[in-house]
Order: sequence, then structure tokens, then C-alpha cells
Amino acid sequence: MASAFEYAPAPESRSVVDIAPSYGLFIDGEFVDAAEGKVFKTVSPSTEEVLSEVARAGAEDVDRAVKAARKAFEKWSALPGSERAKYLFRIARIIQERSRELAVLETLDNGKPIKETRDADLPLVAAHFFYYAGWADKLDHAGYGANPRPLGVAGQVIPWNFPLLMLAWKIAPALATGNTVVLKPAETTPLTALFFADVCRQAGLPKGVVNILPGYGDAGAALVEHPDVNKVAFTGSTAVGKAIARSVAGTDKKVTLELGGKGANIVFDDAPIDQAVEGIVNGIFFNQGQVCCAGSRLLVQESVQDELLDALKRRLSTLRLGDPLDKNTDIGAINSSEQLTRITDLVERGEAEGAERWTAACEIPSAGYWFAPTLFTGVTQAHTIARDEIFGPVLSVLSFRTPDEAVAKANNSQYGLSAGIWTEKGSRILAVANKLRAGVVWANTFNKFDPTSPFGGYKESGFGREGGRHGLEAYLDV
Repeated sequence: MASAFEYAPAPESRSVVDIAPSYGLFIDGEFVDAAEGKVFKTVSPSTEEVLSEVARAGAEDVDRAVKAARKAFEKWSALPGSERAKYLFRIARIIQERSRELAVLETLDNGKPIKETRDADLPLVAAHFFYYAGWADKLDHAGYGANPRPLGVAGQVIPWNFPLLMLAWKIAPALATGNTVVLKPAETTPLTALFFADVCRQAGLPKGVVNILPGYGDAGAALVEHPDVNKVAFTGSTAVGKAIARSVAGTDKKVTLELGGKGANIVFDDAPIDQAVEGIVNGIFFNQGQVCCAGSRLLVQESVQDELLDALKRRLSTLRLGDPLDKNTDIGAINSSEQLTRITDLVERGEAEGAERWTAACEIPSAGYWFAPTLFTGVTQAHTIARDEIFGPVLSVLSFRTPDEAVAKANNSQYGLSAGIWTEKGSRILAVANKLRAGVVWANTFNKFDPTSPFGGYKESGFGREGGRHGLEAYLDV
């Protein structure tokens, strides 16, 4: 008889989505070749299989797309909010109708488990378009004065960890407020953005309102620096965010940056251990830890540290690593060989600096990019793994004795994107949360998102907010 944690494979069919052998750039409502004729291949991280060949945008393509967006802006911004809302509602419904295709495509191109794309990413993508569709005709009542105006052309650069969700976070409020968009997806995950371009055509969105330019960093830099772009929105690494801030300094471009993080997940001695363990696992091993707001630093009160670590290791031993299209998979593939190398290098540095490594025993597939769930104990604030963002399934465990010590350690970071608090005392939650320098603080949960709630960070985690009413301001002249 099978044990409680032995499952037969339950693969999702990849035949539900058609992947074309090649894709062009999406400019002015049409798929076109890159001006320089360059292409690149996008690879499935779990198998290293080439999925498709994609046109690679350059500076000339960026200029074409910005001109198309500028031309479309006149009519799009002049539409009543109720008319723009109709397009957004239509996009949201199409995403819901085609969510199975999109979930499979995202899993193939990104490497994350299908249950995450299906149950977390896609519902949130649709929810963001529904939410901002509701705001489109109510901007006068958003708290930014009467008749707030759109900025113009928004240049948006998104990362590879949540390709479609980050697209929704940026495009939905931009369109609702009357702006037009030129978006550059990450070079390792362009396929769902190109699928979204087809969704825009299916929804009848006017040509030029949304333009999609797959490419590398040079295309992103050309977009950010283009003189006719009025708004820059970027999610990604702190290093690139700093470069963007330097490049737009002295211009009148409006900018939002959502950058790296090193979130602290704080567990007090009165926390429900089993519940906390599930929150810790969700906080750092969701999407293989490739999450800006991951709870990558676990701060545990000394009196319960041993009990919690024993429970956590038992739980990690039950996680299933493997085929991301299997509905039973918990840990999928790392997005790229470059990211796997970074994770490996930082883990080796943690060991060299004296932290004690524990890695869950699991079989690693022979092809693809994989890293087993890992935690480090004996970590101090001086360790590199406690300071640098690893962006992988690696947890650093530190201890504390008092709430003040927990707050001091949590805030001892150049980042300030997220934090979690685990305790049964509401008064302690409020007291500690008010002292944490983090844009999002979760209480007795982690990694919970809602389109009505703003998201963003402090310090080197960036500035500006996305989501909620606050997310409208970034796309309005207020």
C-alpha cells in the first residue's frame, strides 16, 4: 500500500496550448520581425527543450513601438472611462476562459509548478484586470483631485519570475487610467506576454494601445531612455533599478521601481507551530524561492527554535520536486542556468562562512535546472546568505530572544519589501508590524496578494506602489 505521500503522476496535458515555432514583436496591433532580424530561443527550464524562436527587439523596434503607442494615446485617452473599462473587462474574461492554456504555457516557459500557475497566478491576473476595469470610470473619486489625466506612453519592463502576473500588475492600471503601453518581457519568459498580445487582439483592443517587445537588456535600456516615454515601471533586480534611476534622473519621467528583497519571517514562542511551518514553506519555497518578497530570513524565538526546525525539516522532506506539469509537484525548476549558478555560488559561500547546511533528500532530474529545498542554521547577520538576495529555495535561520531584538534583526537589511509575523497575540502583531520597515507585513500568513492592496518597498527594495487605489497614482498626472 502506498504511503500518505506517494502519488501516481498526474500530468497536465501540454497539448492544450499551441506554441508556434517562431514569434515576432507585437507592434501597432501586428506581429512583425525585428528591424535587425535578430532572434533568440526560449527554453523550458525543466527539460532544456527549445520551445520557440522569438524576435529580439532593438532600439529601432523600441522607437517604432513608442511611436505606435503615442499615436494610439490620442484616441485611447480621449475615450470615456466606461469605454476603456469594457476592454479591460473583456480582457479579464478572455484570460479566465483561456486560463488553462496560459497556465500550461507559463509553466513550460518559466519552470514553476502547474498548481501555482493554475491556482495562484492566473486567478490573480484576471482579478487585476477586473479590479482596474472597475476604476476606469471612477478616477475622479480616487482621491487625486478632479479630472486626473493620464501621463502618456508607459514603458514597462518585467521580470521572469511571474511573467504574466507582473504584466497584469502593470498593464491593467496603465490602460484603466488612459495610458498606452510598450512592455518588454524578460528574455527567458516571453511566451505568455506574446500570448497576451493575441488576447488583446481577441478583445478588439485598438492598435498601438499595447505593444510587446521581447528582447534583452539593451531593449529595456532603450525603452527606459526613449525621450517620448512618459512613465517607466520596472520590476527586477536592485542593480538594474539603480541604473534606471540614474538614467531617468533629470527628466520629467515618472518612475516606479519594485526591486529586491530579503524578507524576515518572525516566529514568536506562542505561534502555532504547524501553521507557522506551512507559512514558512509558502514564504520561501513558493516558486522555488524566486520571489522578491520571499521570506528568506527566518527569525525564530530561541525557546521554540529546536521544535520548529524539527517540524520544518519533516515538512520539507515531504515536498515533491520534479516535472512542473505534474499537478502533485511542489518544487519546480529554476528559471535558467544563470540563476542556478548564482544560487549554487551563494550556498557554497554560506557553507564556507561556517553556516550549517541542511538539504532535503530528493531525486534531481537529469535534465533541466534544479535545486533542492535547503536551509541554513547557525546563521549570523554577518553571513552573506543573511544579507544578499539568493532568489532560490534557500532559507537562512536566525534566532532572537525579545521582540525588540527580532525587530532590530528584521530591519538590519538594505531591503524593505516584506515581512511576516507569527503569534497568537493581536497586540504583538500590531506593535511589531508598526516597527518593521517593510512595505508589506503579513500576520499569521505569507505571500497573500489581492489586487485591492498596494504592494511596494522601502530602501533598496524600490519606491512607488502597485495594486489598489495607490497603483493608479503612478499612471496619473496628479
